[in-house]
Amino acid sequence: MDDDSPGVNAEPKREAPPPPPRSASPVAEKKTVPAPKKPALPTKNKNLEKVDGVGAGALAAAGDHAAADVDAASTWAPSTPAPFAFLADVFESVADDTKRLVIAHKLTTAFRAVIRTTPADLLPAVCLCVNRVAPAHAGVELGVGDATLVRALAEATGRTEARVKAELATEGDLGKVAAAARATQRTMFKMAPLTIAGVHAAFRAIALTAGAGSAEKKRGLIKKLLAAAGEREAGYIVRGLQGKLRIGLAEQTVLTALAAAVELETGGAALDGGALANRLERAAAAVKRAYSQCPSYDELVPALLDVGCARVGERVTFTPGVPVKPMLAKPTAGVGEVLDRAAGGLIVAEYKYDGERAQVHVLPAIEEQDGGGASSSPSSSLSRVRIYSRNSENTTGKYPDVAAAVLAALAPGVTSLVLDCEVVAVDAATRAQIQPFQILSTRKRGDVALDKITVPVCLFPFDCLYKNGEPLLDAPLSERRAAMRASLVETPGRVQLAIGADCADVDAMAAFLDEAVAAGTEGLIVKALNSTYEPSRRSLHWLKLKKDYLDGVGDTFDVVVIGAWKGRGKRTGVYGAFLLAVYDDDKEEYQSISKIGTGFSEVQLAEAEAALAPHEIAGPRPYYAFPDSLAPDAWFAPHLVWEVKAADLSVSPAHKAAFGCIEAGKGISIRFPRLLRVRDDKRPEDATSADQVADMYKRQTLAQKAGGGKDGDDDFY
Repeated sequence: MDDDSPGVNAEPKREAPPPPPRSASPVAEKKTVPAPKKPALPTKNKNLEKVDGVGAGALAAAGDHAAADVDAASTWAPSTPAPFAFLADVFESVADDTKRLVIAHKLTTAFRAVIRTTPADLLPAVCLCVNRVAPAHAGVELGVGDATLVRALAEATGRTEARVKAELATEGDLGKVAAAARATQRTMFKMAPLTIAGVHAAFRAIALTAGAGSAEKKRGLIKKLLAAAGEREAGYIVRGLQGKLRIGLAEQTVLTALAAAVELETGGAALDGGALANRLERAAAAVKRAYSQCPSYDELVPALLDVGCARVGERVTFTPGVPVKPMLAKPTAGVGEVLDRAAGGLIVAEYKYDGERAQVHVLPAIEEQDGGGASSSPSSSLSRVRIYSRNSENTTGKYPDVAAAVLAALAPGVTSLVLDCEVVAVDAATRAQIQPFQILSTRKRGDVALDKITVPVCLFPFDCLYKNGEPLLDAPLSERRAAMRASLVETPGRVQLAIGADCADVDAMAAFLDEAVAAGTEGLIVKALNSTYEPSRRSLHWLKLKKDYLDGVGDTFDVVVIGAWKGRGKRTGVYGAFLLAVYDDDKEEYQSISKIGTGFSEVQLAEAEAALAPHEIAGPRPYYAFPDSLAPDAWFAPHLVWEVKAADLSVSPAHKAAFGCIEAGKGISIRFPRLLRVRDDKRPEDATSADQVADMYKRQTLAQKAGGGKDGDDDFY
């Protein structure tokens, strides 16, 4: 490790920490203890009474928070660095539980302890919980290869690489191997304990290390972390560096806990019952909204400590260069349902392009002074354009042709702009014929030189979120569309506004759907013209209408592969069937929905094997819900997302998707699934949700038996 590298035990250099919240409870003087204790478990407040308008879960959570002994949860003195062992204990406690409210309470109590003692450590603590060292759009990747980790672990613990690899083959989890190695390792002297801030700084240094000799430098930093780590700490350091904590801690829970902790430490703890529950729910909504508009904990956490939850939206706002979480559409069962939902309101139907979601940011030009003192604007510079994926990843290097086309298409007077778009492959000869997503997926994922592009694309903007310094998220769609049209000069085959039409009746919409499918699109997106843009929400104001809907099933399914069975006969040596799951946002678990084993080519099976191999684990995670009768030969950490088409949905006594939502004691399964494509653009948490599955089953039933049904609420993610 170089002398100028950040230490892992000491506090990194930072600005003066913000003062503790004014209304925070004073901290009692603490006794010296040998080691950090596990966070206090929730204690039910039996005195809470049910309050009208407050759910039972919210009341229970409020009761747990009101009864929490925050001072007992922390073991370090105020204004001293929070130990990493404390956070490792929190992770271990969370891993042992599957109940979302209990997990949220444990994390809330932990965050409160940090706020009350060392508020400057809250940001690194949150970042470690979500396993990030920088916002997604910054492009700073934390993941370290297993080969580097194996070597570093061997060197730090006095083992051979062969022994570490053998233990990994047995355990299937390098984090467990690291924990076991540190548990049995004897040390000559005791090193200073790791701190939360120190581990976060070391993680960031590892992620940013590049160039000649970077592998050796990274390994040196990792060795220093592991040498100072205890048993439990070592396990979570290794998992963190792999990029997966594997404890089922979803980001939505982290945001909920963060909001609750800040609110409770700024006066909320004095409330009780329904008043506290309502305040915490409002706080969570405000924090989630702020984060969806500016997904950066570097901005969010300091703002929360400074102004609290109620005013965080004033400080954390949407701005070019930081992508908002995209608005999503709900599926529908047919044309008639779309018009029924509209209920006479003004709507527009747009082509649903089969491409990759892209959020295009045009940054304000930097005024530069020339030699004569006059200012010039480098408007032709591609550095003004940023392109982000639906997961907020910077994909500008993948689409330099799109960046150039956007700059060329800007109308006079446009100084800054954010567009919601779809990037679609087109034919090379005329650039007029839309190509399927499979063609787009063959485009190089990294930096692409303009003269090396083999798959031409066209950008189809369909919404405008920001223009000339003014956020437009709260403006109605009609105004946003007008701003979009006024901002661009279309270039056929390069930048073209999404094709849309006003459809007032069933016949007109059905005809437009046929036109959209004939043009090579997936169908239509139908939108209410008076609706605002809702980041992170799958909203009833946007409705998907695919040609597939006419076949009986309301949509295709984005599923996560969590297990596989060994193949037989011609498939000997590869996996022959796979266990598929959807994601339950509320329970934060992956729920089995089907087994798929037909329709694969030999090439597809080989590709699946290669994609899954690095993610094989020793057994199912605590947050996997599946039938005992369908235990596969191999288990995988959630990573690979497939889009599948199915014949229909059915109530299942075995599968766990949307368990109990339709029929008590039963889940929902899909019948005769077939693989359509790999969704590299989606994370496992972005898979089809259990609520969507239940909603699609209801819509299927309504399509088969004319009747009515209740719409589900809008949902985050």
